[in-house]
Amino acid sequence: MRLGLTGGLASGKSTVGRWLSDLGYRVVDADRLVAELYRPGEAGSRKVAELFGADYLDAAGAVDRARLAGLVFHDPAARRRLEEAIHPLVRARFAELAAGSERPAVLEATLLVEAGYAPDFDAVVSVEAPEAIRLERAIARGLAPDDARARMAAQGDGEARRRVADHLLHNDQDLAWLRVQFDRLMHALAGVPPREASKPATAQLP
Repeated sequence: MRLGLTGGLASGKSTVGRWLSDLGYRVVDADRLVAELYRPGEAGSRKVAELFGADYLDAAGAVDRARLAGLVFHDPAARRRLEEAIHPLVRARFAELAAGSERPAVLEATLLVEAGYAPDFDAVVSVEAPEAIRLERAIARGLAPDDARARMAAQGDGEARRRVADHLLHNDQDLAWLRVQFDRLMHALAGVPPREASKPATAQLP
C-alpha cells in the first residue's frame, strides 16, 4: 500500500509519520527528498540555478536553502516556478523508493494534494488543526512569527487537501486524542481497497 500523509505547518503530520514508522511503514519525508535534490550536482540544485541564478547556490554548489526560502516565501510567482520544477522530481524519487520497498510506503508532504500527487496513493491522510493553534506551535518551535505566517500563507487555506483526503485527523487537542484517531485510522486502513475501487472523496474520522 502507498499512503499519502499531508497537513499544514505545525499540524502534527510528522508525529503521525513517526507513529506510522513505528508500526513498520516506510515513511519518506518530502523535505528530505528535496534536501537530497538540492545537493551539489543534483537535479534540484541545477533547476534552482537555472531558475534564479547561481547566487542561490553555496560555494560547494548546493542550494542555499535559507536564501531561497527568503525569496519564495515572499514572492508567489517565484514560489510557483520553484514548485513546478521541483515537485515532479520529488514525485519521481518517491516512486523509485516505494517500488524498491517491501513495506507499505508513505510520503509525508505538506503540498501533496496541491502538487497533484494524490492519484499516486491508495489513501490520503491529512492532519488538521486550526490556524491559530498551528501558528502558536510554530512560534514555540522557534520560527519567527512573520516567517511562520508567510509559510502558512504560502501553503494556502488547506481546503484542497481536506476535500481530497480520504481520512482527516484533527490535532486540536492533546496527543492522546490524536492517538485515538490514529488507532482508528489503522483499523480503517487494514481493509482499505485500491483508490480506483474507491470510497467517498472525504471520509472524516469521528
